[in-house]
Amino acid sequence: MLTGQIRNDIDKLWEKFWTGGITNPLTVIEQISYLMFARMLDMQEDMAERKANRTGKEFDRLFPSTSEGQLLRWKNFKNLSGKELHKHLKQNVFPYFAKLGKKSDEQDGLGSDGSAIEALGHIGEYMQDADLEIKNESVLVSAVEMVDELPLTQSDVKGDIYEYLLSKLTTAGINGQFRTPRHIIDAMIELVDPQPTESICDPACGTAGFLARTMEYLNRVHSSEAGIFEDEEGNKHYTGDLLEPYRDHINKNMFWGFDFDTTMLRVSSMNMALHGVNGANILYQDSLSKSIKENFPEQEENFFDVILANPPFKGSLDETNTNPDVLGLVKTKKTELLFVAHILRALKLGGRAAVIVPDGVLFGSSKAHQQLRQELIENNQLEGIVSLPSGVFKPYAGVSTAILMFTKGGTTERVWFYDLQADGYSLDDKRNELKDEGSNDLPDAIAKWKQYHALVEVNASAKEINKAFGDKTQKVFVVDAKDIASNKFDLSINRYKEVVYEEEQYDDPKKILKKLKVLESEIMADLDELEAML
Repeated sequence: MLTGQIRNDIDKLWEKFWTGGITNPLTVIEQISYLMFARMLDMQEDMAERKANRTGKEFDRLFPSTSEGQLLRWKNFKNLSGKELHKHLKQNVFPYFAKLGKKSDEQDGLGSDGSAIEALGHIGEYMQDADLEIKNESVLVSAVEMVDELPLTQSDVKGDIYEYLLSKLTTAGINGQFRTPRHIIDAMIELVDPQPTESICDPACGTAGFLARTMEYLNRVHSSEAGIFEDEEGNKHYTGDLLEPYRDHINKNMFWGFDFDTTMLRVSSMNMALHGVNGANILYQDSLSKSIKENFPEQEENFFDVILANPPFKGSLDETNTNPDVLGLVKTKKTELLFVAHILRALKLGGRAAVIVPDGVLFGSSKAHQQLRQELIENNQLEGIVSLPSGVFKPYAGVSTAILMFTKGGTTERVWFYDLQADGYSLDDKRNELKDEGSNDLPDAIAKWKQYHALVEVNASAKEINKAFGDKTQKVFVVDAKDIASNKFDLSINRYKEVVYEEEQYDDPKKILKKLKVLESEIMADLDELEAML
């Protein structure tokens, strides 16, 4: 959680960007990212210098030891005047970032042990195109001053800062399709419960919300009492100190994100770096394209332990360019179906996924829709479906969606359903946070899922499970896979939920008619009285 002061500083800077002529929120985030990165490079060099002084060993310098090279460092250029600062960043610092990006790419983002390039991970993907787009000198000076005051030494605070910047994508009303509501992401992560030994992927990663929030979840779950501290406003911070044995895996092999928007790649790479993951694999690739078989043959099939995604719903693809193995699972042009098929392929046997899909995936009557649902039920374990209210993605889309939770391999015995009617926010375009009782079903959904999962893990009998989740009049219940198969594999919750109708008692028609006559005579009497007054 951020302090109110940091939030206010970011809000003021955002306003300055806006008045200074930069109105695209992604451009603002990019420019602030570059400045944060410049400061992080300098901090890293400082740390390496201190280590070298202690050990007496030479180290791999990021910045040349010449006076020109040292002027590329944050601490040496941050106090330049507006005009000088603009010229220096434009002509020297940003071109040096691009050069550094190429160097990082050549080394696959890794240098010798302890070097700055290793610590900052795969910077090549997002620094090669670095360019200063802040033309207003006073805005640039304000941006440098604000970034200089940010507490970038604390990885969880760095992550919170970036999350707050990304939240502006929604409030600015542009490119909102890139952002899944964070409380929905957090709920999905908790439902899947990723472990620090696993590999996690988002095949359409956008700003890497699922991956960054997974890192936050791991820090929260794997912090000792000594590793949790509170700031002056009472916000808790989790250091993730119990993750140290897994740190190398977390930094290099745990996180994988694919996207084909280079701006998104830069934003998501920085997002991961600021969440303390230095070597996240954020890669340029259309996950549905057949080129994935050449570019990432290992990751394309049987590779990931966990996949979390909110893949694009709209549009259809050119079949000639689509991965033929995905088309073998489900022959269609619809991206929402193809992504679920791709996720099934990319998971290891026993790997699990939580994926947001439009409701049409659950009940669509086309051959492709039924084919995919049959595959999920008969050749995999479709474990749960959380039906989301239609306002979750407002103001960008009013489409009804659901979260599919499945494990690769085996067969489905029963499916757990939860009818989520409130997510803690108003379901209109404003999406204001609600605090009233009954305004948020997410904690209950997570608790009920854990209760259900505990029964499944101890091989509880069908009788025990039905005792806990057999009442289909409730918002949570289970449905036998055989019943689903007999309904053309229809997975819409309303197909199985039983509605209890209360019997209404009405008066005898003769009594109602008599009342109407009395009422009519009263009206006529009033009209006669009114006429007499004229």
